[in-house]
Amino acid sequence: MRDTDRLRLVIIIGSVRKGRFGPVAAEWLASRARLREDFDIDVIDLATAWLPDVMSTELSARKPQAVQDLAPWLAAADAFVVVTPEYKQSFPASLKSAIDWYDEEWHAKPVGFLSYGGASSGLCAVAQLRQVFAEAHAVTIRETVSFHDYRERFDAQGRPFDVDGGHEAARVMFDRLSWWGRALRQARVAEPYRFSADLPAGA
Repeated sequence: MRDTDRLRLVIIIGSVRKGRFGPVAAEWLASRARLREDFDIDVIDLATAWLPDVMSTELSARKPQAVQDLAPWLAAADAFVVVTPEYKQSFPASLKSAIDWYDEEWHAKPVGFLSYGGASSGLCAVAQLRQVFAEAHAVTIRETVSFHDYRERFDAQGRPFDVDGGHEAARVMFDRLSWWGRALRQARVAEPYRFSADLPAGA
């Protein structure tokens, strides 16, 4: 595969809490993605991105420097995987803030999920994130990697005890991301994505 055919996959660690499990899960997932020939990998940790919580209601307002610094990394992505826990049957506020700071960076790009939690495996958080990313004009894929009772599912080296099951779930999700990433990248090149607010009346 030529370097120009490779997709840039950005893995986003959504939790910023102390003692979080997100970095362990993200590194395991990134290690699986690095074995493939179709992805170049970036891992973005929202705990070190320092995105501010307060936003201006003025659309023309200059965005804070931390938001500007992260923008090129998201804009360069062809696909995303969001690593999220489940807090009170939803996802972290830090993740919602990160999504809200950006617009075009998400447009017409596929998003997959790795979730973790208790009995629900974090899937309640994923269900809500699908609605949020739909509003951001992104395309979420059906296949998800999820871990229930997650602290009992990984060893001290950050490897899942159910190696085969975890690897297969990741492979299927990556396959879907690769297909959608290529298809949507080709579509964006052929015709820049525009949503309804950009279209002229009657279009």
